[in-house]
Amino acid sequence: MYIEKNNLNKYISFWLVLMFWIVSLMIVVGGLTRLTDSGLSITQWQLFSGILPPFNDNDWENYFNLYKQIPEFKLQNYLMTLDEFKVIFWWEWGHRFLGRLIGIIFFVPLIYFYFKIGFNKTKSLFFIFFLICLQGFLGWYMVSSGLIERVDVSHFRLSIHLIVAFVILSLIYWNYLYFKEVPHSEIKLSKYLILFFLLMIFIQIILGAFVAGMDAGKIYNSWPLMGTNYFPDDNNPINLLKISAFSDPSLVQFMHRNMAYIIIILYLFILYKVSKNRIKQFYKILLILGVFLLIQVILGILTLLFGAHIFFASMHQISSIFLVSSCIYLLFLNTKLTNGL
Repeated sequence: MYIEKNNLNKYISFWLVLMFWIVSLMIVVGGLTRLTDSGLSITQWQLFSGILPPFNDNDWENYFNLYKQIPEFKLQNYLMTLDEFKVIFWWEWGHRFLGRLIGIIFFVPLIYFYFKIGFNKTKSLFFIFFLICLQGFLGWYMVSSGLIERVDVSHFRLSIHLIVAFVILSLIYWNYLYFKEVPHSEIKLSKYLILFFLLMIFIQIILGAFVAGMDAGKIYNSWPLMGTNYFPDDNNPINLLKISAFSDPSLVQFMHRNMAYIIIILYLFILYKVSKNRIKQFYKILLILGVFLLIQVILGILTLLFGAHIFFASMHQISSIFLVSSCIYLLFLNTKLTNGL
């Protein structure tokens, strides 16, 4: 019985780490889809028929004609050729294909493990599958916002779509650590401190989505000042108190910059607490977390300085995956939970 349980945990761990990397790839491809302005190239939601790409000239013309009906083509890409359309089409098609693949690769093993170990031990995994299904709907909800009156998707819907992806990734990694039976630390910090740190990182990801959704990284391409001042030249600090601040590119970039500084201060405070309490089991993960935080900050600055260049912007998003994962690992070590969630 023990050997069977050990083998099952090993299989589940392998499956979850595979899912972790596939979902990470999905996040990266999603980011590149946004950076290449490819997200609106497929204007219909075809759950099953959309699995297959165009096979002939007639299929390509049909997709291109549908794209010609939306504002992005009429107002922005009206000179686009069919060959240029194919480039953005493949990004969006690949993104959607990966989404379908994730659903299948997660669902089939989940049913097998459900029959092996029961619902109680797989309920957290079923919740993840629910979020994966919800994510498909949220993806279309996001795309639909750019098909009628806008040339881009809503940055609010983009941020929801992105943060749910990171929640899915975090839960997959958490459950991987659980089934891998990674030991918890005996000495612990306040769980609220680590949770608050993770919350700030998630808020930063949301602000990053706002920046990407409004192309706010293409303005104020200097650091540490925004123009000639710390605060953006074209704005007033009082505007930060208005709800419209979240739709103002310069204010959103200002918030994104300063949230990074807050996260660094929080990290240093956690480092101080760990050092003071001599929690040796946290030393390695805090070092890793600090390295990824430094990389993330450097890539963020380079993304700004180079006007949201696709390479630096994509690398900035990739590093956020490792930053979140490191924080989840720290949270896991610090928790007293004994089940999958």
